[in-house]
Amino acid sequence: MQILFVADPLESFQTYKDTTYSMMREAQRRGHQIAACEPRDLRWQTGSTVQAPVRRIRLGGEGARWFVQEATELVALRDFDAIVMRKDPPFDSEYFYATHLLEQAEREGAKVFNKPRALRDHPEKLAILEFAQHTGPTLVTRDAHAVRAFHAEHQDIILKPLDGMGGMGIFRVPADGLNLGSIIETLNRDGAQTLMVQKFLPAIAQGDKRVLVIGGVPVPFCLARIPQGGEVRGNLAAGGLGVAQELNAADRAMAQAIGPTLAARGLLLVGLDIIGTHLTEINVTSPTCFQEISAQTGFDVPAMFMDALQAAAQA
Repeated sequence: MQILFVADPLESFQTYKDTTYSMMREAQRRGHQIAACEPRDLRWQTGSTVQAPVRRIRLGGEGARWFVQEATELVALRDFDAIVMRKDPPFDSEYFYATHLLEQAEREGAKVFNKPRALRDHPEKLAILEFAQHTGPTLVTRDAHAVRAFHAEHQDIILKPLDGMGGMGIFRVPADGLNLGSIIETLNRDGAQTLMVQKFLPAIAQGDKRVLVIGGVPVPFCLARIPQGGEVRGNLAAGGLGVAQELNAADRAMAQAIGPTLAARGLLLVGLDIIGTHLTEINVTSPTCFQEISAQTGFDVPAMFMDALQAAAQA
């Protein structure tokens, strides 16, 4: 197959942990041809198709020289057998526009994973609203009074922006309410921006679990991201320690309940974030942790993903 990865600049990849790199490595191992471009490269013109100047690459070496660029050429996206959208958040206006260009490419015959419309329809924080039976107490609002009332009811809360990633902008306010007003002002910009508030879950001490679901089927191991030191955030980007664990019965049941629904909408790969028994986020843009889980357990997550990608591209 010819596979195009729409991603961040190749030079920015940290190959020792990058999930997109692990996908590329498995694709090349199977004999597939790999190309890459960035969302900013996508273009469309009347009378033509969605195209991009793509980099034909071959993997080899480590560090900054992990790939060899064999050619650069302008190619119609529909000429690829599969397009993997792996641009990291934030989900800003440019990301939004890129999904529309990718959707046009779909109309022209391209196969895109995850499906562009599904990416737009499942913002990573708000996607949990559909599955409220699996979540803890949660509030989504611009209203400062509503946030204060939520704090008064639950005492210990987490506040976070809807467009954050990697744990950025997350605050914990315990029962004393110290700095609650300032935090609300910072996150909601005097009522101009919506934020999410959730009851603090003490089970975070055992880790914020990333449960990967591929083609509607849960990976049998998750990565528990455990906060370190005085941190409340388990995100690896915030210094959390990643410990691979076999899925427990509750995690597996939740993934099996949610996964097929999301897969049917064109979300080939999702990452469920679970604290204790509660769903906190659904990651759809560029879920990670392939390499950490594979290295610690021996289970080949990239191979499971490539099996699913090949099947979906040929369907």
